[in-house]
Amino acid sequence: MMTFCFTGIRSFPKLWKSNPYLGLSPGHSYTSVVLKDCFGIRNQQKWFSLKTASPQNTKAMNLLIMRARSGRKGEEGRNKQVPSESHLFAAGAAKKRSQMNPQSKDHPLPPVRNNIIQLPTKPLNSEEWDKLKEDFKGKANFENWIISQMAHYNSSVDVAKSLLAWVAAKNNGIVGYNLLVKYLYLCVFHKQTSEVFDVYEIMKARYKILESGANTLLIRGLIHSDRWKEALLLLEDIKKVMTPSKKNYNDCIQGALLHQDVNIAWNLYQELLSHDIPMMETLKAFFDFGKDIKDNQYSNKLLDILLYLRNSQLYPGESFAHSIKTWFESVPEEQWKGKFTTIQKSGQCLGCGKNLESIHLSPEEYEFLKGKVMRDVIDGGDQYRKTTPQELKRFQNFVKYCPPFDIVIDGLNVAKMFPKARESQVLLHVVSQLAKQNLRVLVLGRKHMLTSRARWRKDEMEEVQKQASCFFADNISEDDPFLLYATLHSGNHCKFITKDLMRDHKACLADAKTQRLFFKWQQGHQLAIINKLPGSKLTFQHILSYDTVVQTTGDSWHIPYDEDLVERYSYEVPTKWLCLQRKT
Repeated sequence: MMTFCFTGIRSFPKLWKSNPYLGLSPGHSYTSVVLKDCFGIRNQQKWFSLKTASPQNTKAMNLLIMRARSGRKGEEGRNKQVPSESHLFAAGAAKKRSQMNPQSKDHPLPPVRNNIIQLPTKPLNSEEWDKLKEDFKGKANFENWIISQMAHYNSSVDVAKSLLAWVAAKNNGIVGYNLLVKYLYLCVFHKQTSEVFDVYEIMKARYKILESGANTLLIRGLIHSDRWKEALLLLEDIKKVMTPSKKNYNDCIQGALLHQDVNIAWNLYQELLSHDIPMMETLKAFFDFGKDIKDNQYSNKLLDILLYLRNSQLYPGESFAHSIKTWFESVPEEQWKGKFTTIQKSGQCLGCGKNLESIHLSPEEYEFLKGKVMRDVIDGGDQYRKTTPQELKRFQNFVKYCPPFDIVIDGLNVAKMFPKARESQVLLHVVSQLAKQNLRVLVLGRKHMLTSRARWRKDEMEEVQKQASCFFADNISEDDPFLLYATLHSGNHCKFITKDLMRDHKACLADAKTQRLFFKWQQGHQLAIINKLPGSKLTFQHILSYDTVVQTTGDSWHIPYDEDLVERYSYEVPTKWLCLQRKT
């Protein structure tokens, strides 16, 4: 019988139950729409209506957008240089909205029943482990429960080692695979490299192939040692059964850079790019290492990383931004100077005074996006689960014979802005204020909005139809496809009003490039009403005028980054920037 010895443990046979598959765990029916001729027959209900066409009021539209960008005059008078942190997609805005909405308060989690034992803080002998198991009141297996708790709370390696010695002593030298892997986790967490080596040797002798959790731990445990290249062999083992995770690549790249093997690091990075998005930690490591490298080729690769961030619309964290700044300022003879700053609503950098790239799509980008949305969202999306093809076709015909709109309103969404106010009154108030500016307005709604009742007064809805073109779909229909279609069909000047952030429809788009263009278009076209009281003057959050991506002119870089203490949702963009200028 082959035996193995743990360093620092009383000798016992290193046999364990063969269970290599244990995971590592530290711790319709449709109602057809009835469409009437747009000039309708009196005394018959119409599901859409057209406001008499008037010439497109470009001046009024521009004034509306200027007001949306600049905010109220009083605020502008008090502070002329206003950083653009209050737009709909600003980092942290969703968090603030949820805190202001009493319906979205988090419910407290039920208290955890502390019916079991406290974890030991020092190694125990056999009698002490016996007593602890006797006191254990849980239903789970004691040994598995205690090692899982140790891993969860990152207990001392010595305490875990005494547990394994006790298990081996009472089981004829057999230690379960699950116990061994969680012990390995603690060794890696506490950087006990010699213990990692011991477990590695045991596992190599016992198993031909390790599951991914054990391989991941061994890779992380080996990269800081002189045996770091064995981590690359483990990476190859993982490739035989699955695609390694970005964490696996990150650890191997970190190990290569730590041991000055730049070529291996870059090769692994290119390999990772072919199938996954690198961790920011990985990219930061290249910049940190680059401070000591005086090599134009290496510098160009770092600039390629920044362009990758731009093209992927990714944002470095605050620590990574500091690393970028430090690297630029360390480049010899180039005299880069960086500062952390914000951007004015006009798109001008407060650090250097330069204007950032416009948020607006070029004519080519707009036509490309329009075609993609029509195919992937309107024609090929999932809207037919709630909207019949016949209804969508009728809506397309309706829009086709209308002049281009200036504003498209999600009527039901806007009407519910003030829960205590009458919905038809809220909608009429919004439509009236836009109509006074001589803007062509389309209201999208549902048929039930035309049924007279307490919250939907008939006279107010008739007034809405006089001041705006309206289309009322089936009550089960999805509004968003109609809204996107009408807005895009009307042209690049047209804006839309809804609180819906369109994440589902963005996800319908087939590729990352189109999704980024959609988000860019959305940021420049979606208006958000910020009135606090029903009936008050219509006020919008300002629309971004500049693009929130990494950008360069050659002698300057502007890099948006995530602040450590700001929770940014995936559909939001940072409000803080790193401004880098090269002295010429």
